[in-house]
Amino acid sequence: MAVKCHVILIASLLSLMLSSVIAHGDKKKGVTYDGRSLIINGKRELLFSGSIHYPRSTPEMWPELIQKAKRGGLNVIQTYVFWNIHEPEQGKFNFEGPYDLVKFIKTIGENGMSATIRLGPFIQAEWNHGGLPYWLREIPDIIFRSDNAPFKLHMERFVTMIINKMKEEKLFASQGGPVILAQIENEYNTVQLAYRNLGVSYVQWAGNMALGLKTGVPWVMCKQKDAPGQVINTCNGRHCGDTFTGPNSPDKPSLWTENWTAQFRVFGDPPSQRSAEDTAFSVARWFSKNGSLVNYYMYHGGTNFDRTAASFVTTRYYDEAPLDEYGLQREPKWGHLKDLHRALNLCKKALLWGTPNVQRLSADVEARFFEKPGTNDCAAFLANNNTKDPETVTFRGKKYYLPAKSISILPDCKTVVYNTMTVVSQHNSRNFVKSRKTDGKLEWKMFSETIPSNLLVDSRIPRELYNLTKDKTDYAWFTTTINVDRNDLSARKDINPVLRVASLGHAMVAFINGEFIGSAHGSQIEKSFVLQHSVKLKPGINFVTLLGSLVGLPDSGAYMEHRYAGPRGVSILGLNTGTLDLSFNGWGHQVALSGETAKVFTKEGGRKVTWTKVNKDGPPVTWYKTRFDAPEGKSPVAVRMTGMKKGMIWINGKSIGRYWMNYISPLGEPTQSEFHIPRSYLKPTNNLMVILEEEEASPEKIEILTVNRDTICSYVTEYHPPNVRSWEKKNNKFTKPAARLKCPNKKKIVAVQFASFGDPSGTCGNFAVGTCDSPISKQVVEQHCLGKTSCDIPMDKGLFNGKKDNCPNLTKNLAVQVKCSSKGPKRSANQA
Repeated sequence: MAVKCHVILIASLLSLMLSSVIAHGDKKKGVTYDGRSLIINGKRELLFSGSIHYPRSTPEMWPELIQKAKRGGLNVIQTYVFWNIHEPEQGKFNFEGPYDLVKFIKTIGENGMSATIRLGPFIQAEWNHGGLPYWLREIPDIIFRSDNAPFKLHMERFVTMIINKMKEEKLFASQGGPVILAQIENEYNTVQLAYRNLGVSYVQWAGNMALGLKTGVPWVMCKQKDAPGQVINTCNGRHCGDTFTGPNSPDKPSLWTENWTAQFRVFGDPPSQRSAEDTAFSVARWFSKNGSLVNYYMYHGGTNFDRTAASFVTTRYYDEAPLDEYGLQREPKWGHLKDLHRALNLCKKALLWGTPNVQRLSADVEARFFEKPGTNDCAAFLANNNTKDPETVTFRGKKYYLPAKSISILPDCKTVVYNTMTVVSQHNSRNFVKSRKTDGKLEWKMFSETIPSNLLVDSRIPRELYNLTKDKTDYAWFTTTINVDRNDLSARKDINPVLRVASLGHAMVAFINGEFIGSAHGSQIEKSFVLQHSVKLKPGINFVTLLGSLVGLPDSGAYMEHRYAGPRGVSILGLNTGTLDLSFNGWGHQVALSGETAKVFTKEGGRKVTWTKVNKDGPPVTWYKTRFDAPEGKSPVAVRMTGMKKGMIWINGKSIGRYWMNYISPLGEPTQSEFHIPRSYLKPTNNLMVILEEEEASPEKIEILTVNRDTICSYVTEYHPPNVRSWEKKNNKFTKPAARLKCPNKKKIVAVQFASFGDPSGTCGNFAVGTCDSPISKQVVEQHCLGKTSCDIPMDKGLFNGKKDNCPNLTKNLAVQVKCSSKGPKRSANQA
């Protein structure tokens, strides 16, 4: 018996060793890992990653987006893989144009960066149906994301197809390609309990299925505490340095797959915000607590073109990312994080090979430091966790000033090169400029849909809207008829019946006898709503027509295949004979608008209908078209939809997404007013813009715009650390802080719009002079900056005050705002 046990023990040890080899592979090739970090081609790495989604931009934008990410200090690009765009119909695949996943991954590699692919294939991502194709709903007996045979069959087929495509193109790091990580499933812990035992077994199956595909790179599961086997569980959130409970095995590294740079927006929301300082604090905290990879979600905001946005999500996606919707650098977020990455890279040896330690310096301040015995490698993070008050502390015999809620990084355990709360990078503001080629020159024509009144009855009750439209369109018509006796109507002219429609979502326009009655809609929080309007009925036959519309399919939660939308209860109130329930009255249906079917948004389809000149507000459900020349220059292009209400926009036959101008946020403004037109969609002249408007509106105030961030600013103080990029000794002294400015796209500084050395206040675009100011501030800045693409203005009292300082006891601040342009500079004697 003892011998038998001994044999079993040896076999078990051999099996364990073999599994370890399979898990970690040859450490000189591909990607392996241990409890500290990923190991790429035999080397530990600090990984700074950013999410850029290929279908949320265009192939023409990919190289520049990736290059800007690299210049921002990133070495990894992360993307989801979007099942529903690649297999919109079962067995029919699309990897063309903006859906060319292989080209996108290759572009990442060509720019010397690594890639992470998040296959899901459920991805959420505020993407239509969470990335799951609609046809999956119609598979018999299917239950999404559970231990359900039909779902697992189709999920595994898709995942295997994508992995094989990656292998064929040799895109995995184990083959010499850029892909270093892959993800299976997505935040499954948030729904796992709803599926009980089928959830537990499903997540184990999914992880093991992925491991069996032999990619040669590690697999991850985000927010999945029970990630199986060698699958690495990772963190998503804003402050994973404090919220992550850690890997579920000591031999797995700490990876952060989503550091939310702001928040996506839905129609009806105010703008989302997250400061550069808070984002930087969270990243510094993460790396000070053994983190080795952070991914910014999103790094490029991107656009939800066409009908790709999930329920109520705006066309503009994560605009507050370091690269905004148009791919422009949002400052100071882009620059402050770039400086952070540089500071962390200075700490690389100590972080990856040093021994971590923690020292409490005061009640709210701690020092976390890494030292490698026998070397000079040492890096420290001094963290002030007090959210209100700054503090001065002593660390290793030196005093350090720490602003409230900040972390200072010392790559030699002596010198502060970066503080998360102290922004030394430049700021900018975004400008929308009317195109000179189209200002006041747009001529509009219109074509109104015929309002159907008596469609062939095909159902006793109104049909469910998701199932009716099958994700081919947002729209479907519903009609029914009622025969009203004269005695049913009130004899009083001031009393009319009321049409009431209870709907499960998302929006609706109602007509009686072809006349517009009113509209109503739900919200992202509560998709159900009630449309209720007074109506004028006539004796005899009356036609009730409803246009139901969707604003994306759901993208989250358990049992998504059981979500419904559309009218569920219809009634007429206020008749002399009481309430008349029309819910079971017999209904006719028409999927899509006639203009969609005819493709009137294309040049060829537009010839199929008759267009007339626009002289006033058009009726509900009307198409508008105009032609325009591409705006001057190379800046991104947008259209501002002033005067419109709700609908969709096409440019040269391509949809740029939904607009919803009359869904007002609590700030009293539309959630989104400008909509991105990719330059690659445009011809030099005679571009066709077609708009579908659901309600009464007029297009006369619509504007074509160019977009820039040519207003740049800097705000520094005497006590700012020098920019980390200038961290070098000169005569045993570190360089002084300076205001650094750099124009985008090789433009030059043409005007100094504001400059004040003293105690100015405000933000970029809204600075004000304080009680103390150097009278030559603007002159000094002009001397350093005018006509240059970039400049540094030292924080030097002698430069601004000479021998006379009017405020000697005041800590000096320098605020500068300049304008960049491709035109020549203009000097001004007066301060703007």
